[in-house]
Order: sequence, then structure tokens, then C-alpha cells
Amino acid sequence: MATNPPKLKTVISGNERLQNLKNTFETKYGESPLFYAYAPGRVNLIGEHIDYCGYSVLPMAIEPNILAAVSVNSSGTITLANTNPQYKDFTVSCSEDIAIDRDNPKWFYYFLCGVKGIQEKFGIAPLAGMSCVVDGTIPPSSGLSSSSALVCCAGLVTMEANQKSLSKVALAEICAKCERYIGTEGGGMDQSISFLAERGTAKLIEFQPLRATDVKLPDGAVFVISNCCVEMNKAASSHFNIRVVECRIATKMLAQARGVDSSRLLKLAQVQTELKASLEEMLALVDEALHPEPYSREEICKTLGITSEQFSTDLLSANTQHETHFKLHQRAKHVYSEAARVLRFKSVCDSEPAGSIQLLGDLMNQSHSSCRDLYECSCRELDQLVDICLKSGAVGSRLTGAGWGGCAVSMVSEEKVESFLQAVRESYYLPDPRRAAMEKQSLFVSKPGGGAAIFLQE
Repeated sequence: MATNPPKLKTVISGNERLQNLKNTFETKYGESPLFYAYAPGRVNLIGEHIDYCGYSVLPMAIEPNILAAVSVNSSGTITLANTNPQYKDFTVSCSEDIAIDRDNPKWFYYFLCGVKGIQEKFGIAPLAGMSCVVDGTIPPSSGLSSSSALVCCAGLVTMEANQKSLSKVALAEICAKCERYIGTEGGGMDQSISFLAERGTAKLIEFQPLRATDVKLPDGAVFVISNCCVEMNKAASSHFNIRVVECRIATKMLAQARGVDSSRLLKLAQVQTELKASLEEMLALVDEALHPEPYSREEICKTLGITSEQFSTDLLSANTQHETHFKLHQRAKHVYSEAARVLRFKSVCDSEPAGSIQLLGDLMNQSHSSCRDLYECSCRELDQLVDICLKSGAVGSRLTGAGWGGCAVSMVSEEKVESFLQAVRESYYLPDPRRAAMEKQSLFVSKPGGGAAIFLQE
């Protein structure tokens, strides 16, 4: 795999979307773009909410993506526009400190996360002036990583405009870190697959160090994405960060239960490493050391020997300060069992045993049950959609992405795809006028796509 994101010479007129974006750019700015940058969305096949706990995940890039047309100038400003009229233009000075309002997660703040990440990496002052038009085909707040793809695209744009060079791995790590400026404490899966994806293969993404391994999906299996049409913006709500915090606290409590110094441990994977235990042994420890009833702040502070102030400062994030009770047993149980399912999924893909499609489908179904019951990151509509997908012929179906809305991913036998799509259309989308209007962009077959790239006019 090439180390840096590719620069591809492209005949712009041969690609309708690039040509339309070029026309929009020229109308707005009165000049032609210097280059284009592209970053794909992703679907996570299995391994939900475990990347920020230090565990491997198994996503693939999808065709929907973020595309930006860019010119570089000496205006001293970065001007951002979007082809979608509901997203307003924004201009920021290149010489001022870039401020990101995490209480108001507008589209351009995600872009500025990527700009700021590259600026800080290289200490660029001032940044090159840029004019940009952004075009996105990833449904927003759908669990397909529209926001992270926008951050990745912006990081790539800023690197290119300022004539810097970084590897895909370095870009992924920078973009994962800088997206936290908007307040989301993600684990790096979305940015990693956006840069490290390769056409035709899913990837096992491992962390510390970050690396991606090809996972060949079984012949005869097709992955279908369906959107439940409930939006969930991770940065605008605290659901996501509450789960991150619960896992962080569970880490400390499990370490404490085994007499391990928990002061430098923040991720559930670190406890496993420290104890030299298997995932099965960690699941047994969860049952032994953590009670299923929610923990109060007082009980956690007493067990860990910390003050209420230390608890708020060291363990909570800005938008979780209001939380009073934490479900540690359920969250840790999901994480360790889901980490085991990821490894089993890859093992089945690698060894291709008889009945492998059914085995993978079973793992996906177990994953959804765990997300729904232990991690509580599903919602009524998502559960209904997953149920309809299974009744319509999917071998396995599960929520994908953060949850609380967004998409399900279903594995369907090749010969059943058309009947599956029709059944889901009739059962979930058509009875509801709002869903019916969104159906065309909400239900589609997805094949593993390629990673982020720069396009130059040939």
C-alpha cells in the first residue's frame, strides 16, 4: 500500500460530479479550482464503540463521500462554501487562532478541525489562503461518518494547499485527534478507514500502533446499508461521550478490583494488557467485580479513593458533567464481547469454513443485541429496521456507527438482494411518507471503496 494519499490526474469533464463542482466553484469565485480532495464515508461491519477502548474494528469505505474543490491564494483568509444551500458560507482569517465552537457544531467547524490539526502539526503561521466549495453525498448524522470524512477531507486539503506531505497513517492520527476540538471523544476508526481503505477489501483496523490489514469478505455475500431516518449528531448530544466516560470509569474500577495501579489506565484494553488476560477472562472479571446496578458518583469516588472534584476533572468530559449514574457492568461487558466478535469475524473471513456466511451473520446479530441491550445505543426505529431486514432475508443485520439513529448494515446472499431491497422498501420506507421521500439515498448496496485522494486536472 502506498504510504501517502494518492494524487490522481483526472479528466474533470469525464466525471459529472467533478464537473458540476468545478462549475459551482467558478461561478462563486470567478476562477478555476487548483485541485480537488476526496474522503470517503465508511460502514463498520462489526466492532461498535470499541475503538476508543483500544480494540480493533472492522470497517470498509463506502462510495458516498466528501469532495472539495480548492484554490490557493494570498487573500489571508479561508473561505468555505457548500453545494447544499442549507449549509451557510464561512470565512476565517489565516492569521488568527482558529476558534471552534463545540456548543454549536456547524458544518464548517468540522472542516476547521482538519485545518487546525494540520496547522498545529507543522506550526504553520500564517496558513495559505484558500477558497473551497464542499460537496457531500454521505447522509448527515446517519452513522456513516459524514463528519469524520469532512474532517479528513479538510486535513488533506490543508496539507496540499500548504505544500506539506504526510503519510496516510499520520493524517489519520492527526484527524482523529483534531476532531476532538468539536467535542467528540472518538477512537480513530472513522479517520483511519477514510485514509487507509483500499477498493475491494474491508480492513481490520488496529490501534497503538495504527495499522490496517485486508479482510476478504466472503464470495456470495452482499452488504446493504439502510437508514432508519432518525438523525443523531454525536457532537450535539452527550450520549456518545457518556459511553466513553462509562468505559473510562469501568477501566479504573476493574484495575482497582485486581490491585493494579489505575492512574495511567484510561482504556479497557489497557486493563486486559496489564492483567495478561484473555477476553473471556475479562468478561468473567466484569461479572465478578462490577455490579449490574448503576453506580453513583459517590460509590465510584469511594472505591477509587478520589474526591468529587477529581472525578469531574479527570474522568468526565465537558458535556457529561451533569451525569450522576453510570452503567459500568453493561458497558464493559459489551466492549469485551464485541472485541471477541471482531476477532472471530476476521477469523471466519480468513479461513472460509463451510457455512461462513451464516457464521458471520450470527456474529452481526449478536453484535446488534449487545449494542441494544448492554450498550443501549440503539433506538426504536433502528431496532424495527433491523428486525425488518432479518425478516426480509438478511443473514445478519446490526446498527452501524454510533447508533441512537442512523443506519443498519445487513449481510444478504447475492441471489436474494433484489427481493431483500423490495421487501425492506415495502415494509419500512413506503408506509411512511417522510421515509418514502428519503428512500433513494437511504437504502443501497455497498462495496468496499478506496481511501482519500487528491485529484488534479489532467
